[in-house]
Amino acid sequence: MAQLELSGLTKTFKTGTAVDAVALRVDRGEIVAIFGPSGAGKTVLLRLIAGIEEPDGGSVHIAGRDVTTDSPEARGIGMAFQNFALFPHMSAYANVASGLTATDTPKDQIYTRVQAIAKMLKIDHVLGHSPRELSNGQKQRTALARALVAEPELLLLDDPLRNVDAKLRYEMRLELPNLLRRYNATALYVTQDYKEAMALADRIVVMLNGKVAQIADSEEVYNAPASVEIARLFGDPTINLLPCEPTRNGAGLTVTIANTRVHIGDGFDMKPGQACILGMRPEDLVLHDGAADDAIPVDVLAVTPLNERYVFLVKTLDGRELLASSGDPASADRAHGRAYLTIDPTAVLLFDGASGTRMARTTPTAATAGRLR
Repeated sequence: MAQLELSGLTKTFKTGTAVDAVALRVDRGEIVAIFGPSGAGKTVLLRLIAGIEEPDGGSVHIAGRDVTTDSPEARGIGMAFQNFALFPHMSAYANVASGLTATDTPKDQIYTRVQAIAKMLKIDHVLGHSPRELSNGQKQRTALARALVAEPELLLLDDPLRNVDAKLRYEMRLELPNLLRRYNATALYVTQDYKEAMALADRIVVMLNGKVAQIADSEEVYNAPASVEIARLFGDPTINLLPCEPTRNGAGLTVTIANTRVHIGDGFDMKPGQACILGMRPEDLVLHDGAADDAIPVDVLAVTPLNERYVFLVKTLDGRELLASSGDPASADRAHGRAYLTIDPTAVLLFDGASGTRMARTTPTAATAGRLR
């Protein structure tokens, strides 16, 4: 039985439809990220699940029970928000215990459970402090403890790491999945940060304009995005996109880039002469000093370090700018000027030129597995 099941969930405001016929099934113990740009409908979806907003259509089932018309307190959910939403007049202990106190849980059980979750989240030493005495990281952990301590059927997390510093955000990306699994918590996690979604979730729900655009695990959504729009949302530096009209010869499909014919493999489900968009991740482009088969002559305009990689801005002879990246430390010494670019044909993506929908490979390759960025 699914822990959460949404069917045709819809919400419309005067400004338009915020959530459009969303269907989703989440299994018990699963962590699902709701990812998308600002205004995609992520927070409204969470509010519909929580019962804070009433849907105009569709249904919400939690643990097999139809809760579509139930009040928030009757749904068995826990929530944590990006602004922490702590009671300012109450201590950290009282904030964490507030949900249990409201259900008349015995005081000794409240104490035991609050102490256990506080110790796990490393806030047991500040339980006597008021919210104004806590750092942002401690406030975030206090809000999370309050959501977890009641052992809810479903945990809803609305971008809870957005207002914490970069170091704590990185640490929590590592800690939070382990914590949720220790509690066997079923969680929906809203975020605008693709790296956060990929690090935390078992699956990612990509929302665009109120609709679910793709549901997949991190590897699939990166290596096989459903559309050009989704491909742009994942990856840093961003994907290279070029219009093209692939042609077929004995060796498979080729495209022409700056008067150079480049092989991109075969197996794409497409019609001859179809207008397409070629997608190339920067890590799948390699720079060489000398000319080679299928190599595109380019001019290197800039070399920039980015984390453990180096990013190259290059320009083809017909004026198109592309981004390439390399983890080779020697890349830092590459001089500006003429170089030659090759493309990994097993890693390229093709999208329909009109709709932007990705074209599936009829003979998929495993060459890109495990190369998430």
